[in-house]
Amino acid sequence: MTTPFSDRTERCLGAIERRNRSLNALITVTPDQARATAAGLDAQIAAGDRLGAAAGLVISIKDNIDTAGLRTTSGSAFFSDRVPDEDAEVVRRVAQAGTVLIGKANLHEFAFGGTSQNPHHGPCRNPWDAEAIPGGSSGGSAASVAASMCEVSLGTDTGGSVRIPAALNGVVGLRPTVGRISNRGSTPVSPRFDTIGPLGRTVAEVAAIYEVIAGYDPLDEMSVDTPVESWTTLTCGLRGFRIGLPTSFFFDGLHAEVDQLVRAAARTLESLGAKIIPVDTQEAEETHARMISIVLSDVAAFHRKRLETRPDMFGADVHDRMMLGFRTSGMDYAQGMRQQERWGRQVRGIFEEVDMVLTPTVGFPAPKMIATTRELTRLTFVWSYAELPALSVPCGFTRAGLPVGMQLVGRKWSEARLLAIGAAYQQVTDYHHRRPPGVDQR
Repeated sequence: MTTPFSDRTERCLGAIERRNRSLNALITVTPDQARATAAGLDAQIAAGDRLGAAAGLVISIKDNIDTAGLRTTSGSAFFSDRVPDEDAEVVRRVAQAGTVLIGKANLHEFAFGGTSQNPHHGPCRNPWDAEAIPGGSSGGSAASVAASMCEVSLGTDTGGSVRIPAALNGVVGLRPTVGRISNRGSTPVSPRFDTIGPLGRTVAEVAAIYEVIAGYDPLDEMSVDTPVESWTTLTCGLRGFRIGLPTSFFFDGLHAEVDQLVRAAARTLESLGAKIIPVDTQEAEETHARMISIVLSDVAAFHRKRLETRPDMFGADVHDRMMLGFRTSGMDYAQGMRQQERWGRQVRGIFEEVDMVLTPTVGFPAPKMIATTRELTRLTFVWSYAELPALSVPCGFTRAGLPVGMQLVGRKWSEARLLAIGAAYQQVTDYHHRRPPGVDQR
């Protein structure tokens, strides 16, 4: 007779067997390790042990996050056979919490792009439409959750790399405040804006993983020592809660159904007691245009030797975008820094008026033709530049059956509040219960 954790693990392994060949969501699969971990957890339950909320969750980990003894490629040709000696800090924490590692997730090369069309390990596809992209760079993380190959995943987010694929695959994705989660043991894009974040089908699952990995790491120079609040200590009620709805930029030029569904989500939150307040975000467009020079320069600096000695080993799109950073001047970098100051001032003013901001996560459903990273990150990157936490939650489906996500943005260190609001929304909606065609409905 099988037991609960083993059952869940076998269901995920069955989904991998059926779907991973076509979706290419996972680069490496670890069935023996997963079964052994699940069996150990079952034995603990049989012995009467009490386990935490994250125990038994079947997890995939983006392949730019180190796993000791297990290949970690960063989606690149450079590291195609690299096997780390140590776990990343977040991997150590989720293992200690009793999660079941089932594989390493596909991604955009070096986590530097929004499509996850990887030239070295093959393109990742969207479970809702195999001809559509899953977004990126954590495309494999989101696709593996949506296709029930795992229950949760760890991704990374610099400019939207957790939130974008979460939206395009119909799952939940959290970008924590910069410094909340240790990045030690992950391949960087831009240390000032990078953060690791969890994805899952429900806010509760995402919260369980978040609370395991959140907290100070003295060995990570970007880590901040500040208390981690649990979302379970907060009421899910929204009465009197002020939610800002931008009057410009974030609702400009949207796909019509995305606009309709996100505004409908705002009305749902309003019906739960929230007050919807128009907010001015006029600096967002200039911020999106000017601050990219900082990220481009950071990633080019990290890969400088590789760009100078082996440019042929990069995929064409990643190489060309990194070279923009290679050629960025100090003056361009300085202009980006000044724009961050202006945007930061406006953001501080916004959060004096409201408790949270609501926007679309991506302005269009998953495209079949490859959209540019710039288009995909348009509504997410500007919040990264403010170093704020943001949560993408499914808020509906287009007539073509593709998922749409709303983005909830909060003050620094307000992850618990974001998760509580997201959970309140999921209590009165069923979008997170829907599955892509051919995926087990259990």
